[in-house]
Amino acid sequence: MRTATAPDTLADLDEHGFAILRGVLAPEVIAGARDALDRLSSARIARSLADGLIADARADLPFERRLIAIAAQHRDTVPGFFREDLHVPEFFALLAAPALLALGERLLGPEIRIYPNYMARPKLPDDQRMLISWHQDAAYTAGFGVQGAVPADALRTLNVWAPLVPARRANGCMQAIPGSHRLGLVPHAPFQEIHLAIADHALAPHLDRAVDLACDPGDAIVFHNLLFHRGLPNTSDTIRWSVDWRLQDATQPTLRPQRGHLLRSRDPAAAVTTAAGWAAATFA
Repeated sequence: MRTATAPDTLADLDEHGFAILRGVLAPEVIAGARDALDRLSSARIARSLADGLIADARADLPFERRLIAIAAQHRDTVPGFFREDLHVPEFFALLAAPALLALGERLLGPEIRIYPNYMARPKLPDDQRMLISWHQDAAYTAGFGVQGAVPADALRTLNVWAPLVPARRANGCMQAIPGSHRLGLVPHAPFQEIHLAIADHALAPHLDRAVDLACDPGDAIVFHNLLFHRGLPNTSDTIRWSVDWRLQDATQPTLRPQRGHLLRSRDPAAAVTTAAGWAAATFA
């Protein structure tokens, strides 16, 4: 099993722009995140039931299927992502996993924040709202237009994507184009109202090198802020649940209105270091 501090991880990040860390997240960490999202989903479902927007809470269905049945009754009950809701104790063990912070410290230095764009995503089958086209994460930051000391493509980040169910081509695993992080920030166009997509002329010469990044709960994909990547469509009959977040060199600005939260620092008192501390914080 490749560990988060193995030299080949750093080499893969440099050469390919990504690395897959197998089994880096403990089973109890994944179970905690799933339980938390089940609870958060249940709270939304209960509100819709009370408001008469749905007729059946479908508590009989498992985590991988329940929101499909809810969306069939009232689509807007099912969010495209959870973000502000993730300040619950169970998510600290995932977002601040020690092995990932150790890798982050090697790449970014001793001051590490969680960048203010962490999300858990339920990708439902054939739901157009949840399609993610080819993009670079730095393009979203650039789109905020916040003036700062560095351009968006110079932000030092370690981006992370982790599945909560097995991720395969059929249910929409991540795809990436190896080496594309060396191309710089390329033009993007609006996609699906709130998303972005790499312009066709910038994508087409590289598309034949795309690879599927199939992985399992407990694995984490770490990647460069400029990597060309996307989520494949979910053509299965279950939900592809995943979580994505970024660790950033906290000596740099976020170039967003929010500042994020320190997770590791030379001054431990300045960082969030416990599940209770994470639950007491807010998306800010």
